[in-house]
Amino acid sequence: MSLELPLYLRLGPVMVHPHWLFEALAYIVGARLYAVLKRRSGDPLAAEQRWSIVVAAFVGAAVGGKIVYWLSEPALTIEHALDPAYLLGGKSIVGGLVGAIVAVEWTKRRLGIATPTGDVFVVPLAVGIGIGRIGCFLSGLDDHTHGLPANLPWAFDYGDGIPRHPAQIYEILFVWTLAPLLFWISERPHQEGDLFRLFVVAYLGFRLCLEFLKPGVSYGPLNIIQWVSLAGLVYYVRQLVPLPARLPERAASG
Repeated sequence: MSLELPLYLRLGPVMVHPHWLFEALAYIVGARLYAVLKRRSGDPLAAEQRWSIVVAAFVGAAVGGKIVYWLSEPALTIEHALDPAYLLGGKSIVGGLVGAIVAVEWTKRRLGIATPTGDVFVVPLAVGIGIGRIGCFLSGLDDHTHGLPANLPWAFDYGDGIPRHPAQIYEILFVWTLAPLLFWISERPHQEGDLFRLFVVAYLGFRLCLEFLKPGVSYGPLNIIQWVSLAGLVYYVRQLVPLPARLPERAASG
């Protein structure tokens, strides 16, 4: 399969780059889903506390996403160190996720919040990531999210004559399978915070494996996205170990 990429899309009289269009759509849909789910689940936090956490998540995601993106292509980053378009143009979802987690946990400690706050974000995140990856796929090789060359029936030619793993499609299928599963779990008895932990472990575990099918600069045996994913997995997996034992207990009590 092949397609002329990037595939600019018409929005009224304007031709829009797919990356920007689907990234904006991901934010809009994710924000709308978050608002709906927050109303359904209620909110134990005061409005000021919730907004502090949301702002911390956005700032942490922006900083973490940029740092991991720059480190993923160090030679290219050095080459374009004075190019604002390059420095502002890319981001890493894994870096953004881990950066948001660090910023939110720091903010919660400062505010004295012990209540888990991430469960309501997981379905919007999973859906939004999938929408954003459509834009990555339609952006072609310039987006640097494609896979390695592959001799498979579903390998995709991004325009250079080389069939490759459609890594963005793999990720879309994964997160859009994960989203309804997370929603189903959210409707069953569970301990607050377990849904977010499950999402982080599932997504980072997937990205750790997916990166083996993508080109990248290695830092030892792994690239920077894999190292960050591994760090997140080490932190969260140990918190999920008691999860199967907790679910029957909560189901029986309530």
